[in-house]
Amino acid sequence: MIDKEIGEIRRHLRRDRSSITHLYGCYVNDAKEIVTEFQQSVALMPENESDKYFSLLRRTLSGAIGKNLIDITFRTAQVADSPEHKLLMDLRESQLKDEEKRQELYRKIMDSLVLEGSYLILLACDSYDVPFKSRDDALQQDNAEEVYRYLLCTICPVKQTKANLHYVPEEKLFHDGGMLNTVSAPLLGFLFPAFDQRSTNIYNALYYTHDIKQSQEELIQSVFNTPVPKPADEQKKTFEALLTTALGEECSLDVVQTVHEQLCQRIELHKESKVPEPLLISKEDVTQVLSSCGVAEEHLAKFSVDYDAAFGFEAELHPKNIIDDKHFELKTPDVVIKVDPTRSDLVETRTIGGVKYILICADENVEVNGVNIHIPDSQPEAATV
Repeated sequence: MIDKEIGEIRRHLRRDRSSITHLYGCYVNDAKEIVTEFQQSVALMPENESDKYFSLLRRTLSGAIGKNLIDITFRTAQVADSPEHKLLMDLRESQLKDEEKRQELYRKIMDSLVLEGSYLILLACDSYDVPFKSRDDALQQDNAEEVYRYLLCTICPVKQTKANLHYVPEEKLFHDGGMLNTVSAPLLGFLFPAFDQRSTNIYNALYYTHDIKQSQEELIQSVFNTPVPKPADEQKKTFEALLTTALGEECSLDVVQTVHEQLCQRIELHKESKVPEPLLISKEDVTQVLSSCGVAEEHLAKFSVDYDAAFGFEAELHPKNIIDDKHFELKTPDVVIKVDPTRSDLVETRTIGGVKYILICADENVEVNGVNIHIPDSQPEAATV
């Protein structure tokens, strides 16, 4: 799914727009026991309460593609005949009314989710009359192309608040409010089936994770039984380690600068082009950059082999997952230097008198602890005794 498609479904997920009639869920305690299950009619809910539920559902479709929102792809054999895909399809077809199937999904999540404390599993099923889109991207609401029926699952931590004094208007006094169990923002969730090219795609799902450092692989395996890319944070660390180990002594500042600059340029050009499909970087793309830096063939070959071992054969990565296009940082055990990514050319490394240095161009506006300092044109030589 692309940003526009995700945004279209998000905008539809409102009380006055969606076809969601009931919300289903269960409250799970820290012992992995269901405290309570519920099914609530949206029409009978107070408006402010239903708005909060819909807000949780929308947040399950938020964040960056490739980082927070990850495409799940089912194998053809799974779609043809597999218990995990059949469960999702049955839930969708029954519009979540099948209690036995709901229980099965709850149990899959509870048995595989690694999460301290209690949490809420919230389920909703919606039908969206996909409006025809004209060439100028205008939506014709009265001209539907198909009905996209999907289910949405969101998992939210439930945290206990501290007891605070609160104001009671009837008494015009403050009283102890006691402890409250409040629902936090979604931690995980998924949408099934995917809404690809503005149409139903039962071969894919969209998985949400708030924490880009981990994607709860056990949960994904239990619900979808399919491999997923490494978490975004892990992809970045893996890519950095690949450059270090594969290039060896050729992993210089110039090489790392060039890789960073080239990927940043691709990100910027992709943004300017307004191409809806997300930008992906292949092993060959990175290898070409390394080759342009004069990296030896043997090191390029090692990078190629190590890349396949780390990410999978012919794997394509989101560039923002492997570099930070907003920051450029140099670090030693005692010093951290942060540079505007567009001006990394101001930094160089050099060996002077057998000592290795990081040199920074400092022609103007140099501050130390907020104080502008003056750097003399030449330093007097130290006196010798």
